[in-house]
Amino acid sequence: MDDKKYLKWYNKVGYGAGDVGGNVVYALLAFFVMIYLTDTMGLNPGIVGTLIMVARIFDGVSDIIFGALIDKTNTKMGKARPWMFWGYFGCAAMVIAIFAIPPSLGDFAMYAWFFITYVLLNAGFFTANNIAYSTLTALITKNAEERVQMGSIRFMFAFGTSLLIQVATVGLVQAFGNDAGAWRTVAIIYAVIGLAVNTISVFSVRELPASVLYERSGETEAEEAAAIAADKHSLGQSLKLLFSNKYYLLIVAVFILGQVFTAMLGTGMYFMTYVLGDANHFSTFAWAINIPLIIGLMATPLVVKWFRGIFKVNLVGYVIAFIGRALVIVAAGMGSIPLMLVFSGLASLGMSPLQGTLNALIAEASEYTFLTKNKRIDGMMFSATSLGVKIGGGGGVALSGWLLAASGYDGSAAVQSASAMNMLNFMYLWMPTIVAGVIIFLLTRLKVEQANNKLRQELAAVH
Repeated sequence: MDDKKYLKWYNKVGYGAGDVGGNVVYALLAFFVMIYLTDTMGLNPGIVGTLIMVARIFDGVSDIIFGALIDKTNTKMGKARPWMFWGYFGCAAMVIAIFAIPPSLGDFAMYAWFFITYVLLNAGFFTANNIAYSTLTALITKNAEERVQMGSIRFMFAFGTSLLIQVATVGLVQAFGNDAGAWRTVAIIYAVIGLAVNTISVFSVRELPASVLYERSGETEAEEAAAIAADKHSLGQSLKLLFSNKYYLLIVAVFILGQVFTAMLGTGMYFMTYVLGDANHFSTFAWAINIPLIIGLMATPLVVKWFRGIFKVNLVGYVIAFIGRALVIVAAGMGSIPLMLVFSGLASLGMSPLQGTLNALIAEASEYTFLTKNKRIDGMMFSATSLGVKIGGGGGVALSGWLLAASGYDGSAAVQSASAMNMLNFMYLWMPTIVAGVIIFLLTRLKVEQANNKLRQELAAVH
């Protein structure tokens, strides 16, 4: 990766702001769709979880398709920006529709309404928007340091938005009447905000020309032109390039598990209501979790520069995250909410480097394919982000529904059974800790930076 600077500060901030749009959708679904469907609409959590999991089948296909479409797109706006811009109009409409199920419908019609709108959002519009947004990391700069900065700024906006959604939503719903209409109103407000910020983000950056993207160490202009002309491949060839990249597969696995981690924390609404006895604790824990994340993201570019790479920073960070979540379990056993808050914050601080560098890692994985195969599949490579969000986040919400149903949870009951209470403890306390341990193992294998540096040295020596 070259040392040339491609971006001004306002490009980085404008790009990062785009995750406001993504997270008014994602956070609202991750933290509140299940409790909206079970406690307001009266639907069965097990059936909802099954519908969400079935929707994943459509999602897995659409991620690859949209990635390929982005790679083949050539417009005045570039490859990714048109998809990011137009895709969000559908995102806004569908998130409103999900939270606008008419209470007068029968149960079957409500399940159908939710399933159709959920699939259209996740398999269609959110996929187009999110993959395009993430792909811009590789299309607007080739500088590794700038990519880390972009990722850190992006996720500062992401977790800041997620924090506001978690803190504000319950109060807003109560203020608007605490019924189905209140949820619809809140969804409309969030969708309009997301649409406005997404539009600003799209027009705050420009994509690099192909002649810049295809530069490799020591190559002549004629060789670069030949590489551009030859870089035409079918969907099947693109898939082969994608799945032959071991680093892509590792990143997808890490991304999926990270989203499952977040989905389990999303069961905090149930945990705070029934285990701790006060739903308002949810917003307190949201502050404790998200503020350290944002602080950590602010520091991530400096820490990565100090450690001269991403690998050690992410690995050490997640060891801290694992220890923090394990201590949350201990604090809960002691019955100390203050200690739970402190250790939740410690875990979040440890998680922050990986969040800030994920896009940079995907860009490195894409560069690995380019350096080894002389082919660019940036759009398909960044399907890792959407695939991870939807399989991990959606799968995590689905798993939550199944576990709640299996435990005998009753959304209309003021007091839950002992089995339901035990399940809430397992989901909120133990599951994130277990997931963090698995992520640590995967991170020990994710040495894509080192592999690329070796390849660049070999190419430079040849030329």
